[in-house]
Amino acid sequence: MLQVTITPAMGKRLIGKGMVAHPSIQRVLQKGTLTIIGGSTNGYVAEEILTSLGQADGYKRIGFRRGLTVAPGTKAPEIDFPGDLVIKDGEALFGQSIFEIGPKMGPGDVVLKGGNAFDSRRQPAVQIGSNVGGTALAAISAVIGTRVELIVPIGMEKRVFGDVYELALITNAGDGKGPGYFPLPGTIFTEIDAIELLTGVKATMISAGGVYGAEGAIWLIITGSPEQEKSANALIKSVIDEPLCQP
Repeated sequence: MLQVTITPAMGKRLIGKGMVAHPSIQRVLQKGTLTIIGGSTNGYVAEEILTSLGQADGYKRIGFRRGLTVAPGTKAPEIDFPGDLVIKDGEALFGQSIFEIGPKMGPGDVVLKGGNAFDSRRQPAVQIGSNVGGTALAAISAVIGTRVELIVPIGMEKRVFGDVYELALITNAGDGKGPGYFPLPGTIFTEIDAIELLTGVKATMISAGGVYGAEGAIWLIITGSPEQEKSANALIKSVIDEPLCQP
């Protein structure tokens, strides 16, 4: 048995590595359209997938995001958004938009959209600043209209206790202020899912939190065969120096 600490930045990198091995991603990279909507976690996912394809030249994770949550009083630098990433039949198309490509997608295609919360049922939700639904509505239009698969890469620090549908009712009340709240009909993929997929171990979260860069970190117990535990230990060591996320 291993006990390990995973910071949010390490988790984002692990999610990126895990998404490369995800069966749906492996399938759609061979044939189909994969759309990666801009976001801080999806920036790592895009980087890892492009690297696996040998097409990372020219890609910059910095700026691959729309809205951001930063500490109160902190202002993120203004960076021109480079567009969402579309990969069609294994070929990367830069500078695209889910608003343009969504209506052209079909069954078997995949959309990756980040989230801001998920509950105990692994049901994700997103906060929306746009009054017309933003990229979430564009993604859902593809999911519902043409049977596109939606995967939500999301870190464990975004877990919530309440049911996201109940939280949506509270947040979206007529007298409310701030971003809207929208549950997503997609499948989440966390750093725990990544570790288990890549190494075959069982990973269980036992505690969370920390300081000096460990804010939002999680503690995991990892169990498996000696070979699996060795593989998991090596995987985690490979991301241990991941710097703080500054998208």
